[in-house]
Amino acid sequence: MKELDPMVFLAVFQEMLGPLLWLLVLLAVGGIAAFVAVLVKERHIVSRRLVRAELLGLVGGALSLVLMAKVSSSGFTDAGGPADWFLIALVFGVGLAGTTILVYALAGWRDLLSGSR
Repeated sequence: MKELDPMVFLAVFQEMLGPLLWLLVLLAVGGIAAFVAVLVKERHIVSRRLVRAELLGLVGGALSLVLMAKVSSSGFTDAGGPADWFLIALVFGVGLAGTTILVYALAGWRDLLSGSR
């Protein structure tokens, strides 16, 4: 694989996840929208909330790897080339970032609706 084509990754994820892919995409878009809304409303990032969200993001990254192992026909020991390890790192990174953003947004809206900071 000499070049990275995003459509190949999309096709692979669609084949592996099926309809769950689009549910995860909708969750990601909704999480980003909620995150941006919290940032606009508060006008700053709350560091304590961000650190907690990052810690839970590590769990989300690990869970995304578990999901990947369940939906694929191979395990981590079958990863042979750099493209395989890049995909594993990409899945972990997307799970980590997505979970961090979603947790930060949910905690931010919880704080805004309860009136505490």
